[in-house]
Amino acid sequence: MATTTRKKVQTEKITYVPLTDLYERPDHPIKMRDDDSMRETVESVKLNGILTPGIVRPRTEGGYEIIAGRRRKLACEAAGLTAMPVIVRELDDEQAIIEMVDSGIQREEVLPSEKAAAYKMKLEAIKRRAGRPSKDAQAGGDENPVQVGQGFEGKTSRDLLAEQSPDSSTQIQRYIRLTELSPELQQMVDSGKIAMTPAVELSYLKPEEQAMLVTTIDYEQATPSLSQAQRMKKQSQEGTLDEDSMLAIMCEQKKPCWDNITLKGKNLRKYFPQSYTPLQIENIIYGLLEKWAAGQQKKAG
Repeated sequence: MATTTRKKVQTEKITYVPLTDLYERPDHPIKMRDDDSMRETVESVKLNGILTPGIVRPRTEGGYEIIAGRRRKLACEAAGLTAMPVIVRELDDEQAIIEMVDSGIQREEVLPSEKAAAYKMKLEAIKRRAGRPSKDAQAGGDENPVQVGQGFEGKTSRDLLAEQSPDSSTQIQRYIRLTELSPELQQMVDSGKIAMTPAVELSYLKPEEQAMLVTTIDYEQATPSLSQAQRMKKQSQEGTLDEDSMLAIMCEQKKPCWDNITLKGKNLRKYFPQSYTPLQIENIIYGLLEKWAAGQQKKAG
């Protein structure tokens, strides 16, 4: 497959197109950021020019829509260039979306909400190409899988998406669930305040419940754990989730994850002679901890 793709790129004609004739899709799910990676791209273009041509398709309004190469276009502008090498392809809307998402999803700095929107957009495009309605993508995608098209060997559209993506079919479904979160909660996921697993559970809350949760998070200065998110989801489904019950759940103290505490040997070795065995080191550590605990109790008493 990779060899066939390389041969196709080698045989396609490279054309230099004025930057003023290149347009971005207004609904592109991945935002452009002026970060270190972008600045490195600008420096590379200044030194070496564009080494890999962009991919574009003709627009009915004139000019070309960028499928792959938005960062390269911005780098060309910053470097003072007026044109960029591109490969022009005749793509329908679904093909354009699929290639656009594939080119952007590989970037390391893609945020969870951006990946979620990109996967949802591509999944809907795959379903349209297969002649299926795409409305079930809005609920997380293929939760009740239906076979697609002819010659797909009984695969679901999400299975087809997973074959072309770095994530599994299950993980893709989890990402798509994030599109059901309010913008405020999506931002908390992007910033790392809410982890992916509880975020998926929270995505099942009604819009008004999510708005209530944002207010509660701000008031409590804390975000839900997985178990708390699961209970909120359950109460929402039962119709019993309100401000009081949500606050009661959020006020519960989260249990410390003792199983996640580890002491790495390479970090401990600098404190002990090389001749000490792991058992000797462990006994010394426990002895020191007992003295520390006794001192804490003495202070408290």
